[in-house]
Amino acid sequence: MTTRDRLLAGFVAVLWGGNFLAIHFGLEHFPPLFLAAVRFVVLAVPTLLLVPRPQVPLRWLLAYGVGFGTVQFIFLFIAMDIGMPTGLASLVLQASAPFTVLLGALLLRERISARQGAGIAIAMLGLAAIAVSRAQVAAVLPVLLTLLGALSWAFGNLAGRLAKAPNPMHLTLWMTVVPPIPLLAMSLVWEGPAAGWEALQATATPAGLVGVAAVAYIALLGTLVGSGIWVGLMRRHPAGVVAPYSLLVPVVGMGLAALVLGELPTVVELVAAAVIVGGVLLGTPRPAPAHVSTKGAVAA
Repeated sequence: MTTRDRLLAGFVAVLWGGNFLAIHFGLEHFPPLFLAAVRFVVLAVPTLLLVPRPQVPLRWLLAYGVGFGTVQFIFLFIAMDIGMPTGLASLVLQASAPFTVLLGALLLRERISARQGAGIAIAMLGLAAIAVSRAQVAAVLPVLLTLLGALSWAFGNLAGRLAKAPNPMHLTLWMTVVPPIPLLAMSLVWEGPAAGWEALQATATPAGLVGVAAVAYIALLGTLVGSGIWVGLMRRHPAGVVAPYSLLVPVVGMGLAALVLGELPTVVELVAAAVIVGGVLLGTPRPAPAHVSTKGAVAA
């Protein structure tokens, strides 16, 4: 994995860490299923009008849209709406990393090296330490729902990789076409038609501007930019190489939750966050050194 791709993976982690704060504020203005639908409608409409359909098998496009785009956010948004703390949500959702590595090994027969295994194990120890430290602030159901969201993300990761899109951004954009109809249908049934309409009307008031900003961040930065880069990384590298970088997301998410929402981390959590970073760095293979020929030219 090149230095450029390492930096891109780290940048996505920052964007996705901030995404949890945006979700927190978005859920203060919109019902969870309706919020999930709106964040994809914002991208799906211009995509259908302006973006060519990616040259990928339809099954992988649908699988990516269902796993990453639909099911993940059903579980995550509902979990946060019923009491999952913002910082803890950013932590638990990163179970998608070991889920992705495990599914990659089981379904795609990807090899896990000893270095990768050790790095992931160290990072998971850090996650476990944070989870134990924060367990008393979260009920069981929100945690279980968030874990189901993480498993859905893992399936979406593999679908995005198997799609092998020539243009990852086109795949990311067309993925947003899949979730709106099922999410709007679920919102209509469980939240009622009035809930979403009233939330939309409230966006025209000064208090509703925060909700609009939250949707803009989630849709444009969290989905368009972050997911586009992520799919490109998953296409260029094995799932087990890219996925561990998602373990950096809770470091950002918990830091922002502490700064903005007052969810202050303990000393144990800070140490564990450092352990997570170390595990990610250890678990990412270094790029192979270039071989120089006897004539001084770099061998291909």
